[in-house]
Amino acid sequence: MARVIVTGAAGFIGSQLVDRLIQQGHTVVGIDNFVRGRKENLASASASERFSFVRADLADMEAVTAGLAPALAVGTFDWVWHFAANSDIPSGVADPSIDLRDTFLTTFNVLKLMRGHAIKAIAFASTSAIYGVKPGRIREDAGPLFPISNYGAMKLASEAIIGAAMESFLDRAVIFRFPNVVGSRGTHGIIFDLLQKLKLRPPSLEVLGDGTQCKPYLHVGELLDALFFIQETAPERLACYNIGPLDDGATVGFIAAAVLRAAGSTIPLRYTGGDRGWVGDVPRFQYSTDKLGELGWKPRFSSQAAVEKACDEVARENGF
Repeated sequence: MARVIVTGAAGFIGSQLVDRLIQQGHTVVGIDNFVRGRKENLASASASERFSFVRADLADMEAVTAGLAPALAVGTFDWVWHFAANSDIPSGVADPSIDLRDTFLTTFNVLKLMRGHAIKAIAFASTSAIYGVKPGRIREDAGPLFPISNYGAMKLASEAIIGAAMESFLDRAVIFRFPNVVGSRGTHGIIFDLLQKLKLRPPSLEVLGDGTQCKPYLHVGELLDALFFIQETAPERLACYNIGPLDDGATVGFIAAAVLRAAGSTIPLRYTGGDRGWVGDVPRFQYSTDKLGELGWKPRFSSQAAVEKACDEVARENGF
């Protein structure tokens, strides 16, 4: 079995990735700074003797190196699954240094660490936000790319520096371009945010935009299925795949109604207006998952089914 480092290990997706890796028999070292991640997300992993944890900020290379020293003394690692990043897109628009530090510099430092300790393979969580606003169903080879958020820009820069590392020391890199991912342990995003607003018992539920924004959604469980399938099956030395549902997505209006149902609320919806929720928000988005389908993987859930399942899970976790 492999020895694996997971960055962002206490986060929404990272913690569930850690659980899967341990279930598969791998030895895992998780890294997180607990800015978005939660200690309780690692409860299951922490019960395993094949899991250890380093609390450190990946932007602080000295702290990360010191924290990993005991594990590195045992031997090198087979893979790094790099999932640490700023996940709050509006905050990165308000302060561009956030994504420079937490989305790009973390990738730069991970690659520096890997080069220094002869770790030859990386799996990287990228995003559909790298595409910006483009018409039609966007394929992986679409270009030129002009992201409209700092988050998307720094993810694209991270992909580029991983590509450069392939020419110098990496043997393998797998880049996953995520859609909107929803499900248990969510700490941000529209479902979580709307539920937090409902906790305040407002007379109406404020929804950003006009409700027509439409994007693809994938449940986190199916995302993990796709990640491992791509890692194990993709033939390319540098592999890059869009991951997502087969449909055109779910609207914000549909999601808001699903949140109300999951929370058992009947208050009216109140839209703020406009075709997007915030600066940097891509209002309508479709991309092609044909490449992944040709590889042999397809999701079971539609965007709407993934949203409904996630609403039930996140509502339950938040006391509704």
